[in-house]
Amino acid sequence: MSTRARISATSFVNEYHWGEFKGDPSRLMERYYDAHLYAANWGTHRVMFRLPCAVLDPDVVERYCAGDGASACATGEFVVLDLTSEDDGGEFDDDPEDLLSAIVGVRAELAAGDLRPLYLAWLAAYGAWERDEDAFDREADNDLEPPVPPGLGTLTAGQRALADFLRLGDDLLAIAAQASPPLEDTADDPDDLAAWVSHLPAAEKGRLLVRVLLGEGARVRMELLGRYRGDTSPVSPSPARRTVADLLDAAARRRAAASIA
Repeated sequence: MSTRARISATSFVNEYHWGEFKGDPSRLMERYYDAHLYAANWGTHRVMFRLPCAVLDPDVVERYCAGDGASACATGEFVVLDLTSEDDGGEFDDDPEDLLSAIVGVRAELAAGDLRPLYLAWLAAYGAWERDEDAFDREADNDLEPPVPPGLGTLTAGQRALADFLRLGDDLLAIAAQASPPLEDTADDPDDLAAWVSHLPAAEKGRLLVRVLLGEGARVRMELLGRYRGDTSPVSPSPARRTVADLLDAAARRRAAASIA
C-alpha cells in the first residue's frame, strides 16, 4: 500500500505531497486499527473510530448519523464511526498526528457510555449546511435532532478537539447545549461499584475473570463501566426534540446578535 509510511506495531502514518494513499482506510479500520485521522490541504477532515458492538450499540449510533458527515458501519463484532468535514476555504492542519492525539480520547468516552461525541458529529454534519448549501436537501430542515446527551455545555478536552476538527461552530454548539442538562459528577463511587458487582451472577464473574487473564482486561472494563452507568444513571425527562431548521436558525440569530453588539 505504501513505500513511505512509518509503520510500528500499533500505527501507520503516511504523508503525501503528490498522489494519494492507495489503500482503503475503511478496510484497515475493520481489520486492524481503532482510530484513523486524515487531513488534506484542500479542506477534507476525516476521523474514524472502531469500537466493539458490546460497548457501543450500532442501533444507538444510527440515531446520530447524518449524510456523509456522520456515518457508521457494523462489521462483525465492531462498529466503525466515520466522521467527515469538508471546507474548501479552511486552513490546512500541518500536524495531523497531534490532532489525533488530542481527539482519540473520545473513543474511551464513547465506550464508557458518553454519547456527546456522537451528538457533536451529528450537529457538525448539519452545521456544514451553513457553508455548503448543497450539503443536504431542503427536506432535511424538518429532521429531528437525536437524543441530546447531558453535558454539552462542559465538553471534555477530547470532545472540544473533535468539535474543532469537524468545524462545529460555537454558536450552533451553544444553541444545542441549551437543551442539554448539566453533567452531574460522573466519578464512579467505589462503594456503589462494589455493590453493583456483588449482584452479578457468580458464573458471569468467572467468565469475566477468564477474559481478563486472556488479555481482554481493557475491553472488559469498558463493557462493565458501560453497563454499570446504564444501570445506575438517574432518569431525567427528555427535552423536546428540535428540528435542524430550529437549530440552524437560532444559531444564525445568535451570531447576528453578537455581531451587532
